[in-house]
Amino acid sequence: MYQISLKNNKNFRCSDNETLVEAARKSGIILEHSCLSGRCSSCKVKVDSGLSEPTTEEFSLNNKEREDGYILSCIRTPKSDMLIQAEDLSEYDISIPKTLPAKINKIEKLTEDIIKIELRFPPTQKLNFIAGQYVNVIKGSNRRSYSIGSTSNENASIELFIKKYPDGLFSNYWFNEAKINDLLRIEGPRGTFFIRNNSAFKNIIFLATGTGIAPVKSILETLSELTENFGNKNIYLFWGVKYFNDLFWTPEKLGLNIKYFPVLSREKIPTMEDGYIQNVLLTKNIELSESIIYACGSNDMIHESKNKLMENGLPDHNFYSDAFVTSN
Repeated sequence: MYQISLKNNKNFRCSDNETLVEAARKSGIILEHSCLSGRCSSCKVKVDSGLSEPTTEEFSLNNKEREDGYILSCIRTPKSDMLIQAEDLSEYDISIPKTLPAKINKIEKLTEDIIKIELRFPPTQKLNFIAGQYVNVIKGSNRRSYSIGSTSNENASIELFIKKYPDGLFSNYWFNEAKINDLLRIEGPRGTFFIRNNSAFKNIIFLATGTGIAPVKSILETLSELTENFGNKNIYLFWGVKYFNDLFWTPEKLGLNIKYFPVLSREKIPTMEDGYIQNVLLTKNIELSESIIYACGSNDMIHESKNKLMENGLPDHNFYSDAFVTSN
């Protein structure tokens, strides 16, 4: 057994046949994570000292990150004592994932290739989650991860925003076969994409692409009920989609001081921003050294955004993300 020490002086024991994330959880410590398969890089941490080995190839790390000592803690096993630049998230009362039955309560077409699914739970069971987390939907032997788009106050049911993908694992079911009262299984909550308790920074910036708006919607709707804590913050939302008709939600009625920038990547409209959200953000002259970023959506957007924003003054530890990765 090896001792793994964190930057806040907490530590836990880990054997050489379990991952850092797994062993931490057994000790009551929660490290940042999402997919648990090394694809999304949410669990990326820098190693100050010690040795470890990956259980599978760390494809989501680039060469510079490897050279700088970063690893993916969800697929790394230790080979010595280690000191890593990670924080313990157990103060956030993250629920242990469980599996619940759920039935389809509503299917609503939002755009040509996006639908909203409402799932309801049995009256005696509910899903406790933090706004921003995700669930796995299980049908037969298949499972697919979806961020929750509703708030935890609605835990008798949850909303999922689902995009149609050619040859997608679940797309044929959702768009051609699913019907009201279909019985599914839901596993969750999962992930550590949620608002941190940090009052030192004046700007909260959300970046989302496509259905990556789902956890951001959940977070913003939750923040709208906590104006005593967030009423003095500057809140920015940059939502990137391909076309204007892909914008299926708006934050305008939340009662927060949100500066909202919808961004179109394949269409030009004179009154709207176009291009990529990370580039649009840099044109707004927001003081990044006083900002926290929460980004959800494509892996490419997240990697490029973090690199660009850090080059322009964003502290490395102020970027939180949840990358959508393909199932197939």
